[in-house]
Amino acid sequence: MLMRLENVFKTTLVAAVAAAALATASAPAAAGDGGAIAAGIIGGTALGVLAGAAAASAAPPPPYYPGYYAPPPPPPPRCWWQPQQVWDGYGYVVQRVRVCQ
Repeated sequence: MLMRLENVFKTTLVAAVAAAALATASAPAAAGDGGAIAAGIIGGTALGVLAGAAAASAAPPPPYYPGYYAPPPPPPPRCWWQPQQVWDGYGYVVQRVRVCQ
């Protein structure tokens, strides 16, 4: 799916650059239009650079690459021992019980 979107984007960009080039080339030149011609050349060069960069873009990075570290695991639960009354079958007795939070 991603490759198809990239191809559509590249094709659209190339078509837009070609349309812009044809639109600027079809305008008649007149004496004293040096600024407009220079702006057209600079704009065409900029669009060409953008189109070339889009066509020669690098592949996306792999899902796992060196330097990626997973988040640390959560800390262990806090536990301690405390005396509590416990039923032992005959009555309540006080025993040390492990309590975790």
